[in-house]
Amino acid sequence: MSKGSSILKVRDLQVRKAGVLILDIPALQIEEGELLSLIGPNGAGKSTLLQTLASLTKLSSGEIIFKGRTVTADHGGFAYRRRLSMVFQDPLLFDTTVFENVASGLRIRGMKKEEIDQGVSENLERFGISHLLQRSARKISGGEAQRVALARAFATQPEILFLDEPFASLDPPTRESLLTDLEETLRQTATTTLMATHDRMEALRFSDRIAVMNQGKIFQIGSPYEVMNHPVDPFVASFVGVETILEGTVIKADQGSFLTLVGTKKIEAVGDIGLGDWVTLGIRPENVTLAVPPAHEATSARNVFPGTVEKVVPMGLYYKVQLQCGFPLVAFITTHSLDNLKLEEGKKVIASFKATSIQVVKKREKSQAAL
Repeated sequence: MSKGSSILKVRDLQVRKAGVLILDIPALQIEEGELLSLIGPNGAGKSTLLQTLASLTKLSSGEIIFKGRTVTADHGGFAYRRRLSMVFQDPLLFDTTVFENVASGLRIRGMKKEEIDQGVSENLERFGISHLLQRSARKISGGEAQRVALARAFATQPEILFLDEPFASLDPPTRESLLTDLEETLRQTATTTLMATHDRMEALRFSDRIAVMNQGKIFQIGSPYEVMNHPVDPFVASFVGVETILEGTVIKADQGSFLTLVGTKKIEAVGDIGLGDWVTLGIRPENVTLAVPPAHEATSARNVFPGTVEKVVPMGLYYKVQLQCGFPLVAFITTHSLDNLKLEEGKKVIASFKATSIQVVKKREKSQAAL
């Protein structure tokens, strides 16, 4: 997807409800043609931000700038909204035919019949629902309804598309099929898109950038690689899948690596960290390897700890193994590995992870009170 100049900017945007600040975005810039995913827990403010940017929720202060011009209710607001499309978790279809639903935005814009017919036809075909042309919107499945909603959104050729968790209520096969079609459509149209989702894998699949939100604020924004591999604080780390978060004091630092004392255990990591610094370390469960003593496999990992299995939790295609190694540690293993290692609660294991796989998610000088 090719990128261009800035299409949408936010300055000092705030939204209050009943006097309570629920959205606070000092600055945000969207480039033309990019896809930005908003991720975060329920109530993080993702939907509020999308609805505010789409002029569906009134901002309390600040400004939205579209292609260099400030958008206000009195100046350009209506014209701005006509250049957007939004798809919600609920398709919100009209009680009429599929054709009329997809044509609705084109009719509002006063387009000719030939243009309407062509626009509807192209987008029904794009999302594989041409056969539903004259079907009542009340007599189609949930997946088909969401395809109609997307076809309606793309039919108007929006300059910005807002997607508010439109796949959250779909079953996995339907969701995957629709995601594939949407991915192809976005590639073909290069439509600037903002998508709210709680699904990390969905965000990774589509995004040029990811913004992690909580409590109405953006905690971190960057490329998928940056956000997933270099979270800025423990909240972001935990939300993007860092299951083990440990704090400790740096007791040795030398030539780009350092040793952290976590409880009574010493953990080696990589980074430019100073002696005596207080750090937070993040360890992703997929980076932890388990073996059974005494005949465990040789490893090049610098961090090797004996531990005890506290809990084994099935997670569908894999298992989450919660360990105690003098510090809590979480690992992911396959069903095959679980059977081979005969893991169960109370089992003694050897856990290992590389120094280079540890994420230093927070760094600050240790306070005098902690010395």
